[in-house]
Amino acid sequence: MKVIHLISGGDSGGAKTHVHSLLQNLSRTIDVTMVCFMEGPFAQEARELGIPTQVLPGRNLLHTYRTLKRMIREGGYQIIHCHGARGNMMGALLRRSTGLPVVTTVHSDWKLDYLGRPLSRLTYGTINARALRRLDYRIGVSDAMTDLLISRGFDPDRIFTIYNGLDFTPRPAALSRADYLRSVGLDADGESVVVGIAARLNPVKDIATLVRGFAKAWTDHPNLRLLIAGDGEESDRLKALARELGVERQVCFAGWVSDTDSFYNAIDVNTLTSLSETFPYSLTEGARAHLPTVASRVGGVPYLIEHGVTGLLFEAGDADALAGHLAALAGDAELRRHLGERLYEKARADFSLESTLRRQLSIYETILRRQARSTGRRDGALVCGAYGRGNAGDDAILEAIVTELRQIDPDLPIWVLSRNPDDTRRTYRVNSIYTFAFPRFLTRMCRTRLYINGGGSLMQDVTSHRSLWFYLFTISAAKRLGNRVMMYGCGIGPIHTPSNRRRAARVLQKSVDIITLRDTHSKTELDDMGVTAPEILLSADPTVILPAASEQVVDGLLESQGLDPRGKYIGFTLRPWPGFEEKAAVFAAAADYAWEKYGLTPVFLPIERRLDVGAARQAARLMKAPHYILEQTGSSEHTIGLFARMQAVVSMRLHALVFAAGQGVPLVGVVYDQKISSFLSYIGQDLYTDLGRVTPALLCAHIDAACARIGDTQFLSGGVDRLRQVERRNSEAAARLLQV
Repeated sequence: MKVIHLISGGDSGGAKTHVHSLLQNLSRTIDVTMVCFMEGPFAQEARELGIPTQVLPGRNLLHTYRTLKRMIREGGYQIIHCHGARGNMMGALLRRSTGLPVVTTVHSDWKLDYLGRPLSRLTYGTINARALRRLDYRIGVSDAMTDLLISRGFDPDRIFTIYNGLDFTPRPAALSRADYLRSVGLDADGESVVVGIAARLNPVKDIATLVRGFAKAWTDHPNLRLLIAGDGEESDRLKALARELGVERQVCFAGWVSDTDSFYNAIDVNTLTSLSETFPYSLTEGARAHLPTVASRVGGVPYLIEHGVTGLLFEAGDADALAGHLAALAGDAELRRHLGERLYEKARADFSLESTLRRQLSIYETILRRQARSTGRRDGALVCGAYGRGNAGDDAILEAIVTELRQIDPDLPIWVLSRNPDDTRRTYRVNSIYTFAFPRFLTRMCRTRLYINGGGSLMQDVTSHRSLWFYLFTISAAKRLGNRVMMYGCGIGPIHTPSNRRRAARVLQKSVDIITLRDTHSKTELDDMGVTAPEILLSADPTVILPAASEQVVDGLLESQGLDPRGKYIGFTLRPWPGFEEKAAVFAAAADYAWEKYGLTPVFLPIERRLDVGAARQAARLMKAPHYILEQTGSSEHTIGLFARMQAVVSMRLHALVFAAGQGVPLVGVVYDQKISSFLSYIGQDLYTDLGRVTPALLCAHIDAACARIGDTQFLSGGVDRLRQVERRNSEAAARLLQV
């Protein structure tokens, strides 16, 4: 593989480190050449690192263009990789004349690159913005940068994400903690908790907020110390601020630090207070040193620092929140250790130099593979379901379907109909169309190969007649516009109205190629409706393939909610439904019973936040036992991880039962819809009762039976293992329709 990199040659900071580190290591695996448009330290350091580097100086754009075109053709390069405005401009010019794919790494927000330089912004900024639109692919240097690109209308299918990788090979410090602190003049002893930051002392780093937050925390925790490594125009102002706040003896300004290994070895808490960042190296350097980190919630920071799990976050400029976090860490050595270890494990797995190199090579391979893919035919899949409404179950279905489609064909363009297309694009890195934007999705159907009616109970008229009609319309339209049509791991019914049953039967019979079903009752419904033409397969809900978050992450999630990771809990997932208000006291009594008899603390876990939290509060008001109501459960893997920590689960929601079942947790279902009983029967579980007939005695008896099954992995896992095996029929059917 031969790749040519184009960059101005005047770069510094994170972009310089990223490019030098990446190319130095890539050159050991593939053939890379870097072309700079000016001579200087950047090019000289690249040569010293062994990176093949050429400089094409001068302002004659046409001459540079011709030289590069000849160089690329004669050199047999396969990919043009650009960095920065000048590289992007040249890449845009070379794209058509060379016929090669052109990719750019976006290191910063191009709209902010020339702030305070109006002429440069008008010229270079405008050229860069236009060039970015004309390139084939873009690489964001963090998930936040990728989100920014998506929000500005770039195609998610043509965006990749990479991080500033760091070598996690252990690096011993030159000086001991005590010797280093003494060398910089910080008055600290063995009992001191040293907070540190390594950053330029300029306004965007907002070190003033750190000094203010530190001063507030120090009032109650006099063992705190602050070590600031860096220099810049804010130095005098920050020293004056420390004097003004009365902490000048507790704050040390170390100036520019070259021995960063000794610096990170000497501090106990790493901090970042920036107003704007992409993904700073200081975070991964602190992570390499196993340091707990407190950081402002900006740019790519939240993708490494998950609040309460791998660190603590605060809103930029909020000195009070920062002070609270520093105080919490100052008084809790165990919390510092937990956060530091979790951050190290996450950073080593996802943000190491090795991970960055593997990711970059994978991106190149993907680009070359797609370059060879035929572009003159229909391509892609359109997925439709109840997405973008904040329901964790529906979101998990979409995640599972997208995951399986990408396993079938990693280059398949995927489009999703969603109520919140912006959020869907960012979360799943797919193209998305507003659910009711008829002209747009009908036009897209003329270009896709496969239409998926995506999981869940979409074929029912209990909640709405109009939703059923809408889904039937999209199925019929997709078939007429040339798509293969699949209903993916779905449930059928109940469809009560005779006219709706006839309409549904007619559309499914005529327009669907394959239907995979998640339960046996749905097969009976199709038989009763006379649907026989499609291929009908019994499979499972696609969400059973989704994994739980790691043990360490779930520990952090529980701690962040005030729960002991070693505690014993019973999960409740309730939803408002006709008849629920009369039964709220039943759930309250059952929760109290589980606490009193088994010592299980009730935890209310929502699937659809806007509905379920209110139902949980309604029941909790009638309880005596201590309990927790989680306002939200986060991503699918976090939600599944939380259910995995329950000793038993009582649920009205199907996907709470699916998530718990997948983790071998004993289940009790309260049935408001036949899909609940169908699922439980399908996996061989017998503890369920109808909402209308549930009583305290009956629900408590079911809890007794569920608790008796705790630890009975053979009973609990048998049905779930079978589910995972038959779930493969979903993706196998999709692969056949895609002819992969």
